[in-house]
Amino acid sequence: MKQKHTSFESMKLNKSLSKSLVENGYETPTPIQSASYNPIRSGKDLIGIAQTGTGKTFAYLLPILNALHYSQGSMPRALVLVPTRELVLQVVEAAELLATYCDLRVQGIYGGTNIRTQSARIAEGVDLLVATPGRCMDIYFSRVLRLGNVKTLVIDEADRMMDLGFMPQLQTIHSALPANHQNLMFTATFSYETVTLSEEFLVDPQRVEVAPQ
Repeated sequence: MKQKHTSFESMKLNKSLSKSLVENGYETPTPIQSASYNPIRSGKDLIGIAQTGTGKTFAYLLPILNALHYSQGSMPRALVLVPTRELVLQVVEAAELLATYCDLRVQGIYGGTNIRTQSARIAEGVDLLVATPGRCMDIYFSRVLRLGNVKTLVIDEADRMMDLGFMPQLQTIHSALPANHQNLMFTATFSYETVTLSEEFLVDPQRVEVAPQ
């Protein structure tokens, strides 16, 4: 029987993450956070099916930030891809809240704003990068961003990614990552398009599905 976590304490998070959760009033993991934590921490590929508002952002950020733990190197070790600028800002805000007491550098990049400013921030060093696929490719092709250190790729809002036609960009980014990395995909619906995406990117993934709250 797969272990489900009934408290954040049972996850054995590092002290910095635990302190952030306590200070911000988070006491009990949601079902998607509880069910996803062990598979992600073990390094397995994962498909998480959950609606907005079920806590899926923390579901992948907690195990990723716990593994990153502290700043290391200059290029990202975890990459989160989301379809819109608004989602980049939301995920960055959540990551910065959790990483308040961690020595980790979080950056968000998206289109419609100055690419030189974003490139300069990446050049200063980043551990967790949150990006829209188009802007990620732009900065990667400018050679400012290198993806050879990425250990975990998250494709969030995968159904919206497919609706917006991001498959070619996702394929290009995926091909730039090391052969040995973890893929996590989160989606509200598991449609034909998201099945196709999962079959192309994920290897023997564990499926975690949470009913709408």
